[in-house]
Amino acid sequence: MARKVAQSNMSANAPQPSAPRRQLTLFDSVCIIAGIVIGAGIYETTPAIAGNVTSLTQLMWVWVLGGLISLAGALCYVELATAAPEEGGDYVYLTRAYGRHVGFLFAWAEFWIVRPGSVGMMAFVFARFAHELLQATPLSTGHKGSDFVIYAASTIIVITIVNVLGVRTGKATQNLLTVLKVTGLALIFAVAVFTPSATVPAAETRDALHSDFRLALILALFTYGGWNDLCFVAAEVKDPERNILRSLGLGVGLIVVIYLLFNLALARATGLDGMSNSTVVSDFIGTRFGDIGRRAISLLICLSCLGAINGTLFAGSRIYYAVGTEHRFIAWLGKWNGKFDSPARALILQGATAFFWVVAFGLLAGGEEGFLRLLAFTSPVFWTFAILVSLSVFVLRYRQPDLPRPHKVVLFPITPIVFFLSCVFMLHAAFTYAQFLQSQSEGMSPEAIATGCVLIAGTAVTFLEARTSAS
Repeated sequence: MARKVAQSNMSANAPQPSAPRRQLTLFDSVCIIAGIVIGAGIYETTPAIAGNVTSLTQLMWVWVLGGLISLAGALCYVELATAAPEEGGDYVYLTRAYGRHVGFLFAWAEFWIVRPGSVGMMAFVFARFAHELLQATPLSTGHKGSDFVIYAASTIIVITIVNVLGVRTGKATQNLLTVLKVTGLALIFAVAVFTPSATVPAAETRDALHSDFRLALILALFTYGGWNDLCFVAAEVKDPERNILRSLGLGVGLIVVIYLLFNLALARATGLDGMSNSTVVSDFIGTRFGDIGRRAISLLICLSCLGAINGTLFAGSRIYYAVGTEHRFIAWLGKWNGKFDSPARALILQGATAFFWVVAFGLLAGGEEGFLRLLAFTSPVFWTFAILVSLSVFVLRYRQPDLPRPHKVVLFPITPIVFFLSCVFMLHAAFTYAQFLQSQSEGMSPEAIATGCVLIAGTAVTFLEARTSAS
């Protein structure tokens, strides 16, 4: 008994970690990638992609091409991340390649718009399907708009707390949610392949009059987005020289296979015309299992959103932790909570920002639609920094030729050029869409004003931070 008490006291008095520890395994890393990427996107964009291609072959090529472009980007990140296996990911690479100001401006945009916008969008999609599940229960207020705000905001609070409680809690949650969502997709595939079709699928080809392969590819690349978030937690990956390469390769490869099989199965069961229906998955499962099937799909989408939110908050907080360790101006963010083994301050502040945007857009700007518009206006910012990251492979090769690079980009310089051109393509698409949305508004829209104000403020804060550091 005395020995147990002594051991307990020793455990309690053991030094607490004051910095990230390498405790993410290969499986953890793959789950972070798959959990973030496979959110609600596959359910939301599949109908739109199917509606913009002329044949099943073209549909498959859209997903294959999107996967190959993502793989090219992943290979670039492998070189960058294994050469600098630190917390912060893009922030680290941009700082090394272009200086502290560019890195800080990236973190500022991520903190105020890109990251909370992504989290908020997933939270509202979660809220939409949670409302369908809970509208007849005591957990519903009876008012759709109020339910959306309550469910979305509560989700952000709960998942932030889960991650503040430590890396072990955060990664266990991520692993569970990823396994559940992949299992759900596998069950949909099995139902589509191994049960008889209720109707005869439509023809495998259609008129090209209303198709748009470019738009289909843009949507596919959007659905593949998020695989690079693993690099934000590179300092926590065990054996990073091996596992970053393996996890990015396995993670992106697994997602490509899942997306291809998912689309093949739906095409077999419903045909291209059936896939173009915005509720194709729910309707398809509903024809076989009735209302229970539809509710199961709503639950699966909720789980997918939770996994994406958890992974996005888990990884994103490491950006601000990394900035805090290097910039005196916000040094308090660069503190690792030894008791919980997490960047608690960065997580709480990140969660608070996402919570604020969710409540503001939920009450004042149309909720999910408002967030869609916000993401449309911030996409040019996101892709501008993505272009800079793609070019940083060349910049760092030139500036730091002797830097140890455990894994250099395969087929250099072709691979980073492909990634760079794809980012330019997406930047052009993002600007085009933002201009289209702006043309639909009278005067400057609230989302455009918010984006502009954040960037102007970020530039001002960057110069202020530079003066503080120099003094």
